[in-house]
Amino acid sequence: MSLPKLLENRLRLPAVVAPMFLASGPELVIETCKAGMVGSFPALNQRSSEGFEEWLVSINTALQAHEQATGEKPAPFAVNLIVHKTNPRLSADLALCVKHQVPIIITSLGAAKEVIDAVHGYGGLVFHDVINARHARKAAGAGVDGLIAVSAGAGGHAGSTNPFALVAEIREFFDKTLLLAGAISRGNDIAAAQAMGADLAYMGTRFINTQESLVQPEYKQMIVDSGSSDIVYTPNISGVFANFLKPSIVNAGLDPNKLEAPSHIDFGEELTTDADNKSGEKTGGAWKEIWSAGQGVGAIHDTPSTKDLIQKLEQEYRAATAQFR
Repeated sequence: MSLPKLLENRLRLPAVVAPMFLASGPELVIETCKAGMVGSFPALNQRSSEGFEEWLVSINTALQAHEQATGEKPAPFAVNLIVHKTNPRLSADLALCVKHQVPIIITSLGAAKEVIDAVHGYGGLVFHDVINARHARKAAGAGVDGLIAVSAGAGGHAGSTNPFALVAEIREFFDKTLLLAGAISRGNDIAAAQAMGADLAYMGTRFINTQESLVQPEYKQMIVDSGSSDIVYTPNISGVFANFLKPSIVNAGLDPNKLEAPSHIDFGEELTTDADNKSGEKTGGAWKEIWSAGQGVGAIHDTPSTKDLIQKLEQEYRAATAQFR
């Protein structure tokens, strides 16, 4: 395994819970880290940079209290930053990450040298998500500490390359930490990711269905009721290829077979929450009413606590790795 010192002896499982828009919040992050996996959340899950800082303080405080009470270091946490010209909060949110020395920054939609340098300045790590070898080479050249290979079947903005092919291509030129994303729902899948050449698994959809997830019960139930054939891979909802639950597309009054591309792509506009909506109801559009999930939904049948889920994943992982000794 190629893990940086920050992660050595800090993980019960070689896995990261992916930052999920509108799903990941402080409670999910804290419980994930306490249970021995890297927890993460998108900075844009908070409506403002002020709110984002409040989350950083609450997570740091809770994890420090856990260490003082147990004598055990929790796993580090990560924040996802959208590095794209349409994200108006990038500079402010990056400054807060530097101020609070967020251990790991996950960058999406751009591997900017200034972001990497800022994080390296306080000793943090930068992991960057990619969907093909070309993007991986560019990010590696920029100096990232890890690459997240987002393969076919992953939730959210996903690629279309088979995970065997994607990992093999990236390993041809990248010897740092490699994470694999795409339909990883069980402890067996974590073991398989390592067998393929990844250092860490990257799990999203499985953790939407936890008690600590921020999404509504209807979303979680739809995941339980769905299989891989219910996942639609299309650029015609968010403007970038992503996987969505077909029933949520239908519920939004759209025909999954006749989706029209959006007129423009603006991640600053799209990736905002509804905190200002006093009614508490979600507004329409990608992520809010049209829900994302990966092809691994067919292996998800419940909504456990994060602690219980990680314990189960660890048991499955240990059993799987024991078969190959």
